[in-house]
Amino acid sequence: MITIHGVFGSPFVRALRIALEEKGLPWAWAPFALGQHKEEPYLSLHPFGKIPAITDDGFCLYETQAMLRYIDRKAAEPALMPADPQRAARADQIMAIADNYLWPCGRGIGFNRVIAPRIGVPVDEQAVADSVAPTAVAVAALAKLLGTQDFMTGDRLTLADISVLPMLDMLSLTPEGSEILAAHPAILAWLGRMRERPSVRNSAKPPEKVLAAA
Repeated sequence: MITIHGVFGSPFVRALRIALEEKGLPWAWAPFALGQHKEEPYLSLHPFGKIPAITDDGFCLYETQAMLRYIDRKAAEPALMPADPQRAARADQIMAIADNYLWPCGRGIGFNRVIAPRIGVPVDEQAVADSVAPTAVAVAALAKLLGTQDFMTGDRLTLADISVLPMLDMLSLTPEGSEILAAHPAILAWLGRMRERPSVRNSAKPPEKVLAAA
């Protein structure tokens, strides 16, 4: 069984949870306090001290894209990557945008507006202000790729949607993010469709509650 080692509230943890529920795979939760990802024993799982990592019957893996693809390969159906080469390439591109642009840019907004108040960390208003313009560029790029499709690569949910959802959903909880998203009605409609999925609703709850109810 796959065990997620992470912190509730991490968008990357949330992406793994969505993928696992979409695939119908059982999973376990190994939480720790924020900050312990920079210490042992977690550093033995993830030497770069990032969140999260997974273990599966002695197999350890980190890097969210690798973990999501591993989850997709664990069960044949439903497939979370397109079979068509161009659509698969588009999914890869969107996942890379999420990791390399959307999160690095949007973290200044999401962390300071959503996470910092929850953990008692002072809000860095300059970081928020500096994040607005590049985050708007990243969201606009995703909106262009989404176009009029139901999902990021067409008419089916893929890892591209799962990668982007936690980050855009967090942005939507902030004044700055809400203003950025308001310029892209298609992204807002996509968010609405995604939020209707049980996997997405469950992933917004603490893992302990979801697993206890299973």
